[in-house]
Amino acid sequence: MHLTREEKEEAIRWAEDSSWVEREDYYEDTDYMECVRDIIESPVFQSMDNYMQHGDTTCKAHCIKVSYMGYCICRKMGWEYAEVARAGLLHDLFLYDWHTHAKETGEHFHGFTHPQTALKNAVKYFNLTEKEKDMILRHMWPLTPIPPKSREGMVIIYSDKFCGLIETMARVKRWILFGFGKKSAA
Repeated sequence: MHLTREEKEEAIRWAEDSSWVEREDYYEDTDYMECVRDIIESPVFQSMDNYMQHGDTTCKAHCIKVSYMGYCICRKMGWEYAEVARAGLLHDLFLYDWHTHAKETGEHFHGFTHPQTALKNAVKYFNLTEKEKDMILRHMWPLTPIPPKSREGMVIIYSDKFCGLIETMARVKRWILFGFGKKSAA
């Protein structure tokens, strides 16, 4: 899939901005909502708003971005988009603050272990297909050694890495533009 320069710039602006998630603009896409309504409206998914993910982005907002990006890519390519939309929402359903998790529990390998935790939670709260389970479990490849079994699983990996990088860099960009070099009041 080839993107024009304008499409790439639009994707970066979209990933940097969480306001469309906060406004719940995705509710306007009836096909998307048909795939994910049970997850998005569940209290356990809504609780992900309590955890920060990358930069200033909550875990819930990050998962919606990954889900919607994966859904759009797969739909454009004529691939299975419903399972990607669902797995994207659940890929980080670990339900703790990963920034303090190691200090609180002694478990220091969040990057390696959270896919199993997310899958365990997802299976507990939602009915999943085997493909959705595989996408959740394998979304950290190549950090975890086994890749997903499907091209849709690779789309989740791409969407997750893209959104995570842009979310993190947006915070760095704001810090450089607005916070770097300011002296604090003593």
